[in-house]
Amino acid sequence: MPAGTDLVEHLLTKPASARARSLRLLGEVESDAFDRGWTAWAHAGQRSPDEAWRVWVMMAGRGFGKTLAGANWLADIIREGRELRVALVAATIGEARSVMVEGHSGLLRVAEPWLEDWNPSRGVLRFRGGTEVTLFSGASPDKLRGPEHHLAWCDELAKWAKPGETWDNLQLGLRAGDRPRALVTTTPRPGPVLRRIMAEPGCVTTRGGTRDNPHLPPAYLGTMERLYGGTRLGLQELEGELLAEGGALWTPETLEACRASLPSRSREGLGEGPDGTAGDTGECGACPPPTPLASGRGEYVRIVIGVDPPSGDGTCGIVACALDTDGVGHVLADHSVTARSPEGWARTVADAARIHRATGVVAERNQGGKMVAAVLRAADEALRVKLVHASEGKSARADPIALLFEARKIRLHGRFPALEAELLGLVAGAPYQGPGTSPDRADAMVWALTELMLGWAGLPSVRKL
Repeated sequence: MPAGTDLVEHLLTKPASARARSLRLLGEVESDAFDRGWTAWAHAGQRSPDEAWRVWVMMAGRGFGKTLAGANWLADIIREGRELRVALVAATIGEARSVMVEGHSGLLRVAEPWLEDWNPSRGVLRFRGGTEVTLFSGASPDKLRGPEHHLAWCDELAKWAKPGETWDNLQLGLRAGDRPRALVTTTPRPGPVLRRIMAEPGCVTTRGGTRDNPHLPPAYLGTMERLYGGTRLGLQELEGELLAEGGALWTPETLEACRASLPSRSREGLGEGPDGTAGDTGECGACPPPTPLASGRGEYVRIVIGVDPPSGDGTCGIVACALDTDGVGHVLADHSVTARSPEGWARTVADAARIHRATGVVAERNQGGKMVAAVLRAADEALRVKLVHASEGKSARADPIALLFEARKIRLHGRFPALEAELLGLVAGAPYQGPGTSPDRADAMVWALTELMLGWAGLPSVRKL
């Protein structure tokens, strides 16, 4: 290494394998000193702000190194050997333990030489010099009612079940010593509590994205950019942007960009015309059996009919969707009907399944329960019916599908005015905005595409693709 060259800068110019070999050549003392020299090799966004602060919000994308920065910030203070009481707060006690304490970047790894005792059952760590660290949960704010703390480290505040109450109780007890402080390490999610904290006097916010961490594998960065670049999920989870609340999940521009360039296979049919009005049009002549796509993509590997049964004589959402061999979803047809008896809309579902050669029907069971399956099978005993339960709000269920539209992983085969109007009325974190009182068609489409593209195991953690 050239004389006067910074060791970290020199290592970062080398391939990962060369870095590992270089580090192995260091002696035990030098290697340990290098590991503990956090400020020497931390990237800029991980270092504590120079100015005086009471709250430091480190808001950044996945893989930025927030947990490692939080653990090292606290470890540097522990090394000073003062008697301090510290609160560690995560979404759950389990996450506080598995991520903040025992995780790959947690306190046990970073501050192990100073550790005297770790009692997992009590959630308490004791360090040489008298520092005591206690674990708390963002779902149990009353546990923070009473204890006094000198410092707090709060992880993924945006995930806390009761962020407002938990934060307020923590702040009321953050009064020990001459300079009580709290560090918040979080990936941003829209919510009033995080915005309120960032607006408080004495709060300093630092930001960063996934690419700011020079230690991440290029293959990982390339994959994340390919999957989520240009989407709201990418802006939030990779770029660390705090998105505006109340934004529409779909925009006219997004829908138009997803419009298939090939001739439409099917539009509104079977029960209603393109204007969304009720009628008896019989079978949809524009809905031929599925064939290889004209765009050059592979054949459809699976086709399902999504069904949102009506309450009373309202609209029954009936939408046909498909998945191709390239993992792209396709909205084939909106066959929704209004003011039909259960037998009437069930026959429409059966007709749609036959016309599209559907492999199954996915129907919400909240309205009618097992009766929904019974009515559908009465219309066609050969129907393979899967009942699903709506445990989240309509916007929350639709959000992952909206992200797939943004990533251009869905194709609309034609124009569906009634369905698209409902999609435009779905707003993040807010009630449905209309038209009508319920997005029955949109719900049916979401059920079908979720079954095809996401399965029922759900998305991984932050809204998960």
